[in-house]
Amino acid sequence: MSSSLSLSPLLRTVAALAAAASLFATLPAPALAQPATAASAPAAEAPAPAAPVPPPPLPEVTKEVIDNPYGLQALWAQGDLVARITLVILLIMSMGSWYVIFVKLFEQRKMMKSGEAAGKSFWKASSVKAGASALDEGSAFRFIAEQGLKASEHHEGTLVENVDVQTWISMSIQRAIDNVNMRMQDGLAVLATVGSTAPFVGLFGTVWGIYHALVAIGVSGQASIDKVAGPVGEALSMTAIGLAVAVPAVMGYNWLVRRNKVAMDKVRAFGGDLNSVLLSGKA
Repeated sequence: MSSSLSLSPLLRTVAALAAAASLFATLPAPALAQPATAASAPAAEAPAPAAPVPPPPLPEVTKEVIDNPYGLQALWAQGDLVARITLVILLIMSMGSWYVIFVKLFEQRKMMKSGEAAGKSFWKASSVKAGASALDEGSAFRFIAEQGLKASEHHEGTLVENVDVQTWISMSIQRAIDNVNMRMQDGLAVLATVGSTAPFVGLFGTVWGIYHALVAIGVSGQASIDKVAGPVGEALSMTAIGLAVAVPAVMGYNWLVRRNKVAMDKVRAFGGDLNSVLLSGKA
């Protein structure tokens, strides 16, 4: 009886603990976790995109200017008397060829204009004398017409009176045409000479420049590439200068010869027609 009474308080304590544990287990779990979820919601949001970072500025490119110790200026400054005389000769040849080209172009243009004027006005005149006076003073066509008129007027009292008038007129007109042709050929020999000799003058300057450069290198005792390339390259530029002088001269010569042929064809046609008119006796 006494043992049952002593166990009753212990059983009541165990029962109370069990009831408290069952009550704690019945509480809703989401309600306990809701504050933590609400607190962690702002942290779960995606971060805002960051602004693009501009690329760093490119470094400024600066051009380094290096003085070139070689070239035409160095060729003139370092060259001896022979090299300078060669350059001067090439310069004179170039200037002379360009002068001849422009002068001959002007003369050919003037002759072609005179030919057009003769075709329009001379053959419409009342007589050969009137037509000749209407032509430009100093033109080739007026010169031919005046020579033909002079031969048709008279040739008595001289040694040529043994030649008949018709032959004398033809000879006078042909001589006038040949004279005009010789005047049109003036200066073309300069172009032919420059075109054929300028490359050899430049080659002479190259050979002399290389010889002069090798002698200077041998005296100094330095045979590095910078000591050899500069003087030898400057000497080789002489050949390039000679070709630059010769090529325009050759091309100008061929062009002017062709234009001369066209102009002289008009002169010969005019002389032939004039010869026919004078021989007809209707001067």
